[in-house]
Amino acid sequence: MPQPAPTPCPLDIPLTWKREAPLLIVAGGLGALGFAPMGWWPLTLAALAVLIARAARARGPWHALFVGWLWGWGHFSIGNTWIATAFTYQAQMPAWLGWIAVLLLAVYLALFPATATLAGWWLVRRWRMAPVPTLAATWIVTEWARGWVCTGFPWNPLAATALGGFDRPGLARILPWMGTYALSGVVVLLAGHWLFAARAGAQRRWWAMAGYALLPVALFLLPLRGIDRPGSVPFTLVQPNLGQDEINDPTRYEAQFQRIAALSLPRQPGTRRLVLWPESAVPDYLQSGYDRAWYAASTYAGDPALARERMGRVIGPGSMLLTGAVDLEFRRRQVVGAWNVVTMIDPAGTIRGRYEKAHLVPYGEYLPMRGLLTPLGLSRLVAGDFDYLAGPGPRTLDLTPQGLGRVGVQVCYEIVFSGEVIDRTHRPDMLFNPSNDGWFGAWGPPQHLAQARLRAIEEGLPVLRATTNGISAVIDPAGGVRAFVGRHEAQRIDGLVPRALAPTPFSRIGNTLPLLWAAALLLAGLVASRRRAR
Repeated sequence: MPQPAPTPCPLDIPLTWKREAPLLIVAGGLGALGFAPMGWWPLTLAALAVLIARAARARGPWHALFVGWLWGWGHFSIGNTWIATAFTYQAQMPAWLGWIAVLLLAVYLALFPATATLAGWWLVRRWRMAPVPTLAATWIVTEWARGWVCTGFPWNPLAATALGGFDRPGLARILPWMGTYALSGVVVLLAGHWLFAARAGAQRRWWAMAGYALLPVALFLLPLRGIDRPGSVPFTLVQPNLGQDEINDPTRYEAQFQRIAALSLPRQPGTRRLVLWPESAVPDYLQSGYDRAWYAASTYAGDPALARERMGRVIGPGSMLLTGAVDLEFRRRQVVGAWNVVTMIDPAGTIRGRYEKAHLVPYGEYLPMRGLLTPLGLSRLVAGDFDYLAGPGPRTLDLTPQGLGRVGVQVCYEIVFSGEVIDRTHRPDMLFNPSNDGWFGAWGPPQHLAQARLRAIEEGLPVLRATTNGISAVIDPAGGVRAFVGRHEAQRIDGLVPRALAPTPFSRIGNTLPLLWAAALLLAGLVASRRRAR
């Protein structure tokens, strides 16, 4: 007797373009709910399973490209909604324009998953490679490219959905041997298991369905915890709860300083410690030598030395302060730019060093092609009349003479750039990540914290985050959050900086490691297809 045709999986059923397009956009949007603060990672796996199934059925290269682009547009439109909140603090631009900016940015960012699906489709057709490991490999490469093309915007890699709760890193614990982009490829592989489970269920192969479905669940729920390795460097990390609406108000500068100073005083006189203040912590220009008019609105008008000395008195003998600040760059007595810096100040109020932010935010801290865009009125996207200048890159501040170790610094969103956060020739003992997350609503801060946790695990280093109004945290080198201050709280954290681990494989070779994993997945996809052909 003729055998009945197997029941097709619903995801494999041919669809008209009018039905497939909304399915892909909705799936991509739901997939973004796997990121913080929601953390609904099963939706991410299910959404990727939809993408894999539809990409495999693409009828040609343009179809494959648009499958990935539509999914990516939905994904980034939802995942980056926090950007719209920033426009509510930009007086020169209407708030509603923020939502237009989110959707337009998603148009660009969606090109990366589109490229992944197109490349995967071509490799499968050309070399008959297994679709799932092939797409995982192309996803690794395109997500890595998203980190540097057009200065890069690697926010919310798929790997961030693999993080567990604050006290356990979960599947992300394998980052030292893979790197963030390779872990994103693993997430794609596990989504493929859910697609296999759906296909097995359609054919009523229940045991196969259970096996495919439960493996990703088991891995995502791994009970791996952080590592409690207390060190010997005492610290005080301060979150002053400065609202974005008050940071640039000169009438409130003194009240802001008094608030952060009260939270920074030593518990006991003469305590040796590292005092950590956030980005945008002080309104004063701390460098001497500017025209007097530039100091007029500061808390110590006209005398930056007095401002520094007051900070030195606050931290007390034996301490060292790292604080966010702004330095100006002059040429022929005219300001030509500014530096977003972390300044190191000793108890005497002397500047002992600084770090200049290297990864600047385009259209936030500088305007690309300013000469062309200013006549179009787009200079209003950037506050002020001049751009911030980019520093040389990762640098380690050496505080070992003071017994406070070596500190690597990454200002604000610099921490999201995998493989670009430390000076590998002068490996630090910790990473300090001062930030002002007050621009970014409810979703931006927890997503930012999640990506700081990824850097801690990759590099085997503790990360200390000091923010203006949350979320500040102490992260151990295995990604566990040892202490934190929630949003809209004024509080300090005191303790000992967790001890760093030995250099990880990723910390030694950087993003060469995930690219090697991508090559291994391509080889696996080729081998799997040859074995199946036999």
